[in-house]
Amino acid sequence: MKVVAIIGARPQFIKHYPFEREAIKSLDLVTIHTGQHYDENMSKVFFDQLGMQKPDYLLSLGGGSHGMQTGKMMIEIEQIVQKEKPDAVVVYGDTNSTLAGALVAGKLHIPIVHIEAGLRSHNKEMPEEINRVLTDHISDLLLVPSQKSVDNLNQEGITKGVHVVGDIMKDLIVEFQQKGIAENKSLDEGYFYVTLHRPYNVDSKERLKEILTALAGLKENSIFTAHPRTRKRIEDFGLSDLIKGSKIKVIDPQPYFENLSYLFHSNGLITDSGGMQKEAYWMEKPCCTIRSETEWVETQDHSANVLIFKNLDYLKQFPSEEIIYDKNLYGDGFAAKRIVNLLKSLG
Repeated sequence: MKVVAIIGARPQFIKHYPFEREAIKSLDLVTIHTGQHYDENMSKVFFDQLGMQKPDYLLSLGGGSHGMQTGKMMIEIEQIVQKEKPDAVVVYGDTNSTLAGALVAGKLHIPIVHIEAGLRSHNKEMPEEINRVLTDHISDLLLVPSQKSVDNLNQEGITKGVHVVGDIMKDLIVEFQQKGIAENKSLDEGYFYVTLHRPYNVDSKERLKEILTALAGLKENSIFTAHPRTRKRIEDFGLSDLIKGSKIKVIDPQPYFENLSYLFHSNGLITDSGGMQKEAYWMEKPCCTIRSETEWVETQDHSANVLIFKNLDYLKQFPSEEIIYDKNLYGDGFAAKRIVNLLKSLG
């Protein structure tokens, strides 16, 4: 059985690795890397560190508007899919690469397998929400992390091909913890780990200034891993002086294991990321999410993950209470095995 998997952004590399490792045992796997994330720290380093296979096709389609990027991806992906003639196309998550791959496969009548289906933020101002909703509605196999995702799909009339497999990112976290990789890293303690990249937080000077001011006013240190685009916004908006002399230390995007090590040694996470909310939960680190909604609603139980889009003052009391964590949230670390077995059922 031949399967084409489409990746392009940092979170998808993390999701693809456990799948690739399991799929190559019994499937003919062809990987297309769209180049949506093309910075070395956002792409190549993941392949090097995780030992992932070199993509069969490496495109250079990053940059441009959403429509331009998605359109270019569809043109290139269609040519490859027509050449390879796969039995199924696998897409991950909610990026432009996800939607482009799904649309191509759907129009060519090739089964679409959506890993991390069924998530909803219910905020259509997020391009990710549009991508995931459209992808779900044309997918044949919808592989979801929890019952909540099943409920979301059922409410939209999607009931066929839906399977709870757990979260494939947890496969790597379980391995990370079992191998004790974080304990081998020597990092200073006593800081919050910070990641920000969403347009509504970093593309407005007033909003970015508000967030940086809140971080600078904390008693604790902050280690801020900044996306290249976020660094550029800080410079363009003239906000560098807010960071100089403060307790905020800005660092480049980190390779996968280093990123988890920074989180492991921190006092908590401050983020607008999706995936890192889960990683913080699995590593039992309190999380403040600078958004008004989250797809990962189960992480909010017992205040493990607190939404603080408008209430940045909450950071002064974070973390505020003892948290009870569910060790089985989003599966047991064997999602990749379940996914490959379900894929074979399509053949």
